[in-house]
Amino acid sequence: MIGRIPVLDVRPLVDCGRRPAKAVVGETFQVTATVFREGHDAVAANVVLVDPGGRPGPWTPMCELAPGTDRWGAEVTPTGEGRWTYTVEAWSDPVATWRHAAGIKIPAGATDIPLVLAEGAELYERAAAGVPKRDGREAVLAAADTLRDSALPAAARLAAALAPEATAALDRHPLRELVSASRPVPLLVERRRALYGAWYELFPRSEGAVVRQGEPPVSGTFRTAAERLPAVAAMGFDVVYLPPIHPIGTTFRKGPNNSLTPGPEDVGVPWAIGSAEGGHDEIHPALGTIEDFDHFVETARTLRLEIALDFALQCSPDHPWVEKHPEWFHHRADGSVAYAENPPKKYQDIYPIAFDSDLRGLVRETTRVLRYWMAHGVRIFRVDNPHTKPVLFWEKVIANINRTDPDVIFLAEAFTRPAMMRTLGAVGFQQSYTYFTWRNSKQELTEYLTELSGESAWSMRPNFFVNTPDILHAYLQDGGRPAFEARAVLAATMAPAWGVYAGYELCENTPLKPGSEEYLDSEKYQLRPRDWEAAEREGRTIAPLITSLNRIRRRHPALQQLRDIHFHHADNDAVIAYSKRSGADIVLVVVNLDPHHTQEATVSLDRARLGLASMEGHETVPVRDELTGETYHWGSSFYVRLEPGVTPAHIVVLRPSPPIGGSPTS
Repeated sequence: MIGRIPVLDVRPLVDCGRRPAKAVVGETFQVTATVFREGHDAVAANVVLVDPGGRPGPWTPMCELAPGTDRWGAEVTPTGEGRWTYTVEAWSDPVATWRHAAGIKIPAGATDIPLVLAEGAELYERAAAGVPKRDGREAVLAAADTLRDSALPAAARLAAALAPEATAALDRHPLRELVSASRPVPLLVERRRALYGAWYELFPRSEGAVVRQGEPPVSGTFRTAAERLPAVAAMGFDVVYLPPIHPIGTTFRKGPNNSLTPGPEDVGVPWAIGSAEGGHDEIHPALGTIEDFDHFVETARTLRLEIALDFALQCSPDHPWVEKHPEWFHHRADGSVAYAENPPKKYQDIYPIAFDSDLRGLVRETTRVLRYWMAHGVRIFRVDNPHTKPVLFWEKVIANINRTDPDVIFLAEAFTRPAMMRTLGAVGFQQSYTYFTWRNSKQELTEYLTELSGESAWSMRPNFFVNTPDILHAYLQDGGRPAFEARAVLAATMAPAWGVYAGYELCENTPLKPGSEEYLDSEKYQLRPRDWEAAEREGRTIAPLITSLNRIRRRHPALQQLRDIHFHHADNDAVIAYSKRSGADIVLVVVNLDPHHTQEATVSLDRARLGLASMEGHETVPVRDELTGETYHWGSSFYVRLEPGVTPAHIVVLRPSPPIGGSPTS
């Protein structure tokens, strides 16, 4: 039902308000609504945030976003975790209506000027009742008295009513009539790690592993993997993500490079979970004990690293569930259990779960397993292929966990259709993998980032992984080190959450075969110990660049947010330029997308978008490159030359022009 003052199309809104829009603590976002009324009287609007305890905050005034559009907006910032709501209130603004009419009639010498002034005095007296005594009430009452003073010229009486002191007081405490409110809109506010962070994926079994020709391989353990954590922390990462750490089945075990004929010493695929040693709540014996895992988690904690654990809801044929719960699996016509397939790919070592025969039991067991690892310090789960399971299942599981532990974060590894990805976010997943890997041209990146930072941001938060154990894109295969550098810059500066899989810093880019995105000698199937110290000595690592990127991200709030990214014109399709902004912090990034050739371009800035409208067309200002430390003099248009392997990108900080008599714009 429409209120006395219509308030329509309130946003953000997810699933028509049936599910909450998402934000994190301290994240500033814009609330918009269409507000109008009949006739010519002035309207105004504001936003009210209500915290999880039901306490409304001070209302935030809205302004019309573009004259004549009736679209109003305001920026708000939730200050704590929990389930909030927000409401848009629209109201008739009689003081603004009077000011407008008086400002026309009095200079024009209208016949009803005495009546206009009398009505203004009455309005100001009524409005003064709502202004606190210590916040300008006397200025408003003084304006009312002057409006009644017939000894003064009409223009002087109007000027007193429009005096800065009275105007400011009424702006802070307006006289609101016919207040009409939208329905409360749900808003879920989560911890900042749900939006922002740098992830590093490693296989514990490869860290400290020993592989020698003619000898049985020796797996790394949680104790040896813990020795790698200081280096990961030194690169500025926030989260260490571990593939499954559970016992691995032997039936149909895969050998190196996905071979179906493994040798007795082959270690198998970690995602083929379960053996005689146990299932999802056990640790592979070669990695150590639960005490060793606890030591790993504690070592990470002391380095300010969080542990993310893979949760893959699937089983090897040897998993205890296969015998104890046969109803949890698909059976074929001959009675055999169906293994996983994604034609033409076959996963003979994995049984997928059948959910519809005992959904309640699977929800209960999944919740139990997750809580087991939560009790051992895990507060982030990367969920494998959630799009192959019922959405309803995840909604129930995540609700069970977050009801008591709202700080637990779930990342959806869902490379699938947009509708499914957005819905997984809407039902509870705090983050999602994305198509970033396959977006490489300027047009692709511009369109995709515009999509992710727009309406979809209210339900799905992206995590830009530059590579995974499954994905080695052709851009990296063909582009060598410059391609790795460019993609790292893009991921780290375009998205608040980004990640790398170990070996990226060494620019590992050999595919299994031409046209394949699989790695040769993939770590999924075998141990891959790396000599990190030798790589550093020999300069075969881009770890310094990654370290710089993570340092820059921590230094600049603009790079920690998703919703405000803006693309600027560059007259070369191989060069992309974009800015991100948070308050007075503005970061401008220019990247060469061509890993093979030096590229030149003239970049033209959208000055109004950057708060640089006062800059003259020919004026230049000094800017410092955060990557190199060099200083340039750039204006609203400037020239760049980016050479692969030397200068992959510019990351510079801009300062908006302060308004006259004020502080920098926000």
